[in-house]
Amino acid sequence: MTVYVNTAQLGNAFERLQSAYGPQHWWPATDPENPRFEILIGAVLTQHTTWAQVEKAIANLRAAGALTPEAMLGHGGELSTLIRPAGTHNIKAERLRALCDWFIEAGGFAYLDLRSTTDLRAGLLACRGIGAETADVILVYAFSRPLFVADAYAFRIFERLGWIAGPRRYDVLRRAVEAATPRLDAAFYNELHALIVRHAKTRCHKRQPDCQACPLVDCCDYPAPRVEALDTDT
Repeated sequence: MTVYVNTAQLGNAFERLQSAYGPQHWWPATDPENPRFEILIGAVLTQHTTWAQVEKAIANLRAAGALTPEAMLGHGGELSTLIRPAGTHNIKAERLRALCDWFIEAGGFAYLDLRSTTDLRAGLLACRGIGAETADVILVYAFSRPLFVADAYAFRIFERLGWIAGPRRYDVLRRAVEAATPRLDAAFYNELHALIVRHAKTRCHKRQPDCQACPLVDCCDYPAPRVEALDTDT
C-alpha cells in the first residue's frame, strides 16, 4: 500500500471536518463510577454492530451491576445474555472475559497507566479477540495515548481523497498518519477519529455518497465526474 498523506493535507481536512460537524465529544461513556472501564467494554461490544445496540448491552450490564471487571467475571454464563443486543454475544462474552482477566492481572488502571504505549498495545493485542483497531480505540479513548485509528471509514475517505492506493494495510496507514502528525496529543487523534466516523456516516457513505454537500469535495479525487455531470444537468 502506498500512502501520500502529509501534514498540510491532514490539517486542512481536520479543520474542514471540525468546521462542518463541530466538536464530537467522544467517547460517549456514561457510567459515573468507572467511565474508563466502560470504554474498554464498549470497544469490544461495538465490533460489527451499531452503537445503538451497544448502548442497550451496556444498559443491561449497568442494571445488573456488572460494569466492573470483577463483577463481569462473576456473572459467568449470564454475561452473554446481558450483552445479547450487541450481537455475537457468546463470542463477545469470551472476549470480555479475556479482557477482564488481563485488566485484573495487570493491576487495573493504576498500573496500566504507567506502561508505555508499545507495552500496552502488545498486552491488548494478546487478549483474545482484540485486534489492532479495537486495541487502538482503547488506547486513544481509555488511556489517552496518541494513536491513529485506521478503521474502515478512514480507509474509505482517504482512498477517495487520493491519499492511499493499493491493498489496505492497517499498520501502514496508522504509522503514516502518525508520522505526518508529530508531537500532537491524544486529544487530536480522539477528535480526528470521531470526525472521520461522523463524516463517513453523514456524507461519505459506502454507496451513494453525498458529494455535493461534502466539506472536502474540492480536494477529493472521487466526486469530480459525477459533480460535473450534476452541474451540467442543472
